[in-house]
Amino acid sequence: MTSSTPVEHLDVLVVGAGISGIGAAYYLQRDHPQRSFALLEARAATGGTWDLFRYPGIRSDSDLHTFGYEFAPWRDPRSIAGADRILDYLRTTAAEHGIDRHVRFHSKVVAASWSSAEARWTVEVEHTDTGERTALTCSWLFCAGGYYRYDEGFTPHFEGRERFAGPIVHPQHWPADLDTTGKRVVVIGSGATAVTLVPALAETAGHVTMLQRTPSYVLPVPAEDKLANRLRKVLGEERAYPIVRRKNIAKGRLVWRFCQKHPERARALIRWVNTKHLPEGYPVDEHFKPPYGPWDQRLCAVPDGDLFRAIREGTAEVVTDRIATFTEQGVLLESGRELAADVIVTATGLNVQAFGGIGLTVDGAEVRLPETVAYKGVMLSGVPNLAYAIGYTNSSWTLKVGLLCEHFCRLLTHMDEHGYDAVRPELADPGMPTRPLLDFGAGYVRRAVDQLPRQGDRAPWLTSMDYRTDVGLLRAGNVVDPELHFSRAAVRAGVGA
Repeated sequence: MTSSTPVEHLDVLVVGAGISGIGAAYYLQRDHPQRSFALLEARAATGGTWDLFRYPGIRSDSDLHTFGYEFAPWRDPRSIAGADRILDYLRTTAAEHGIDRHVRFHSKVVAASWSSAEARWTVEVEHTDTGERTALTCSWLFCAGGYYRYDEGFTPHFEGRERFAGPIVHPQHWPADLDTTGKRVVVIGSGATAVTLVPALAETAGHVTMLQRTPSYVLPVPAEDKLANRLRKVLGEERAYPIVRRKNIAKGRLVWRFCQKHPERARALIRWVNTKHLPEGYPVDEHFKPPYGPWDQRLCAVPDGDLFRAIREGTAEVVTDRIATFTEQGVLLESGRELAADVIVTATGLNVQAFGGIGLTVDGAEVRLPETVAYKGVMLSGVPNLAYAIGYTNSSWTLKVGLLCEHFCRLLTHMDEHGYDAVRPELADPGMPTRPLLDFGAGYVRRAVDQLPRQGDRAPWLTSMDYRTDVGLLRAGNVVDPELHFSRAAVRAGVGA
């Protein structure tokens, strides 16, 4: 760019056009229609996760009446739905509200620098289709890209990997031409991706083995919400949706609280359910009894018990063991057993990357994320005019995102009413004890805990994982706080504030 090139300015720049970005855009244009905004999407399509992942059977394990937006009823009869239906829902919602017109594809934000004097961000954008880099400015940066890397998944080192003669595939990069029909497939992993893949592959593969080092809690759930479908017929879509949504929020919250307060009873209940769905005499404790408590990591939901059905029918099996080495024909286990395979799938997790890996500076100083503390789960200490959307780890992601977006818009309204240009959270007590932002036992979180912001031990620095608490804090609570500092731009006002 030359000095004479005009630099575009936007009031709000939303990074990411997935479920969080589309939601943020809706609330922004609803509550602040006069503001200019754009969604920058590094890829060539909207939908985020639901467009990126193409592995067989991909679906949400949250019900879509809560995973969907509060403002856009979920109309499909399936409450646990596949990626194709979710993607159609997201794109239909974006089109109905004109949000798709604000999306700019092949636009990856690589860096953003804040100027307190001007109260604005200067944002460096890489155009992924051409490699060109341009700049624009914005008053607010809203990071809506989630917390994992879109360009690579996590695969640990496997001894002898290069010896295996067949394809080794990570679900995040599923080849469109991969045919597993009639083949022996070993899926390494025990999380949500693995328990989704195994029954889907088992429909056509010769045999599928889910090889896990440690079991996960797996719970069958109905694919259809019969009450929701009946209410829609009686009350209609618009009236039934909020009722079903409230019912499912309460149900999810009840299950989570029960698991937290009574882990042993919850463990026994889950085991009883598993036993009912598995063949008589099946070694439930070997393959479905984790060493941790329920909801210390996320429960894996299987619609209509499809994983258990595949095990009963003999098209799939679960093996709990450790890998000694890959061989030419498959995987040799520490027990001495060898699993023959034509295809190996490494469903071994994700790589976490906060804020899309954007390099942030404030008045020339680098922002080191592990040194920041999350404010109400929506801003970072010492970083002005930056908001982010990270959903729940123990419930539907979108429940949290909706509340965060509402709070963000209320904060903008307050700033408009008082003539403020900038706002920055600042710790009153720099010595406050902190803990990880994602206080969760999943492996992908533990691997990245030292790269993420922290959270405190008191409000407003706690990151709540409870919907009812967040309704009070983010929807009903005052946006003003003693540890939130407002200011006016020196360039505009002529003086500091």
